[in-house]
Amino acid sequence: MPELPEVETYVRALEPLLSGKTVVTAEVRWPGAIAVPDASLFPDLIRGRRFVTFGRRGKYMLFGLDSGETLVVHLRMTGELRIHAPPVPSDGATSQLSNTVASNIVASNIVAPFDIDKHTHLLLGLETGETLKFRDIRKFGRIWLVEDTDSVVGKLGPEPFSDDFSPQFLAQHLTKRKANIKGLLLNQTVVAGVGNIYADEALFRAQIDPRRSAGGLAAEEIIRLYQALREVLQAGIDAQGSSLQNYAPPTGGKGMFQEQFQVFRRNGAPCLRCNTTINRIVLGQRSTHFCPACQQ
Repeated sequence: MPELPEVETYVRALEPLLSGKTVVTAEVRWPGAIAVPDASLFPDLIRGRRFVTFGRRGKYMLFGLDSGETLVVHLRMTGELRIHAPPVPSDGATSQLSNTVASNIVASNIVAPFDIDKHTHLLLGLETGETLKFRDIRKFGRIWLVEDTDSVVGKLGPEPFSDDFSPQFLAQHLTKRKANIKGLLLNQTVVAGVGNIYADEALFRAQIDPRRSAGGLAAEEIIRLYQALREVLQAGIDAQGSSLQNYAPPTGGKGMFQEQFQVFRRNGAPCLRCNTTINRIVLGQRSTHFCPACQQ
């Protein structure tokens, strides 16, 4: 599942490709992809809307429209958004529009051409002739068109890079908690956007065993964890995320943070810090990777 760095990469890549563009056609190919409103109403409500703002909240993408509404997208496990250029006319004819689109392809790596298959759930045609396509093999991803984003993301905890997230905030939410620290980091009401990859990597950087009780961490350990979370998330953003099974940036290529993994999916390999074998266990039904020597 894409985590904060992958979703941030998506938003940054899509902003220059979508900014100022108006939706002129909309086709819902699988109604289950639309969480709000009713899928039968969605095409009429999105047509004529122009993309004006771009943001992220936790693992959710927020596309603000000129109507004041927000298109909220959560990719979950296998969802993807791609912008595709229109097909080149078979007779070789060109126009000012096609020349503009061709320039955009060169400048912004817009994907062209594209196929519509059984996993294509939403198509939004843009005034420029391009198409924004939502595709999701596992069908877990969801899309909301709402006036109030809090109706979707209001229960999330603070952003890791915001002033609201601090060592003091983290300490308050860990105090007297018996749950393991790995599980608490995955709790989106404690801190938004952290998932399995970056929790494992942050705990390694902070030298904290993921099985430890959250309430048992000392003050200096909480400070180390706070710093490690921000460092590993920023490193993930800088590397355009981690491309493992399904995730790839929307303009093509792949993220490269997997090349920096210290523990995640390195079970059986030697720790890069101390040479001890990396362990893999299951905590809360999630694969968890750690160094039994470095993480205490």
